[in-house]
Amino acid sequence: MQSAPRHANILLLLLVSAVTINYLDRGTLSVAAPRIAQDLLISPTQMGALFSAFFWTYSSFQLLAGWLVDRYPLKYLYAAGFLLWSLATAAVGLTGNFPQLLAARLLLGIGESIAYPASSKIIVQYFPEQRRGFANALVDAGSKLGPGLSTLLGALALSSFGWRGLFLIAGIGSLFWLIPWFWLSTPRASSEAAPAETASPSPSWAQLLRCRQLWGASAGMFSLGYVLYFLLSWLPTYLMQERGASLSSLAALGSAPFLAMAAASLAGGWISDRRIAAGWDAGKTRRAFAVSGLMLCALAILPAPVVSNPAVCVALLTVACGCLGLFTSNVWAISQTLAGPAAAGRWTGVQNAVGNLGGVVSPLVTGWIVSQTGSFALAFTTAAVVLAAGAAVYLLSLGTIQPVSWTNLYANSYRSSRF
Repeated sequence: MQSAPRHANILLLLLVSAVTINYLDRGTLSVAAPRIAQDLLISPTQMGALFSAFFWTYSSFQLLAGWLVDRYPLKYLYAAGFLLWSLATAAVGLTGNFPQLLAARLLLGIGESIAYPASSKIIVQYFPEQRRGFANALVDAGSKLGPGLSTLLGALALSSFGWRGLFLIAGIGSLFWLIPWFWLSTPRASSEAAPAETASPSPSWAQLLRCRQLWGASAGMFSLGYVLYFLLSWLPTYLMQERGASLSSLAALGSAPFLAMAAASLAGGWISDRRIAAGWDAGKTRRAFAVSGLMLCALAILPAPVVSNPAVCVALLTVACGCLGLFTSNVWAISQTLAGPAAAGRWTGVQNAVGNLGGVVSPLVTGWIVSQTGSFALAFTTAAVVLAAGAAVYLLSLGTIQPVSWTNLYANSYRSSRF
């Protein structure tokens, strides 16, 4: 088995910690939303817009971030993005009205857009196929640990320091990550390539954008974005308003689903890598995890709002998030296999941009549903339908999961979609 360069594991740990902070910072608004709405007279529709605004810039700047990652060294690119999103988080604690909150959320999205293209670029360069599942799962676990910590620690900080103190602590405290990043990362992290894959050609934007697999993977990611940010944005409010959770109990109840997703992602990445190392077909294995994860999540999330027992509701949501972790543990490894190291940054940028359109749509749709119906029941049903559609896309539209032949794109793009 090809071994990664010595500093690859250090880079991976830095990426995992950065993504954890990334999601902790973006998740603080969810925890503080009821208090902010009360203090600044923010309506449910306006709060939905604030949740969504982050994704307006986060999604659109993915394309630029992907291009930068494929072209320039990552050390200073990532540091600049990290600095911007940390300061934008802290700025929320100084806001006094809706327009100021909106501006801070837009800046947060710009800063955080660098994270996934950079992570994907490093993983595809330094980790061979049979190690990418767990490497991606570690990064993904950080994206779930962040919301779990933002709910757990955020609720405690909110009760002790108020919502302004919460954002100031989260934003300023995040800046300490930059110290090990500058100390331990390598300036050439984005330009070095794994020896076995240096011959891969670099496709043009035209070649990339006419690749059928790119758009199939991106459409499937929309389902993840929709459901993940439905939960990330509205779960604390749902548990408090419809299930009667107190602020103290929210710390445990609201964090459990995200912690389950992180654990399931790690397990799914480790198991899939073990199967592939034992000789199982990599594409079929990773697709099976992705499709089953989405479908099982849909089956678990659908009855959650109609059960009468709050504990059963939380248990179903925890199971649903665990199932979603099976999807997230393998989905980026699929994309990295298809794109190869020459196009991983731009592919990830496009796929994450489309996927995070779900983050634009979901908070707005959920806010509108709650305003119109006074309940979250229809919002959960909508999420289950989106999950089923995403499973169908991954099952039918990606063709054979193997590296795209950029020199023979059309033959590759229209390959039979049979397993």
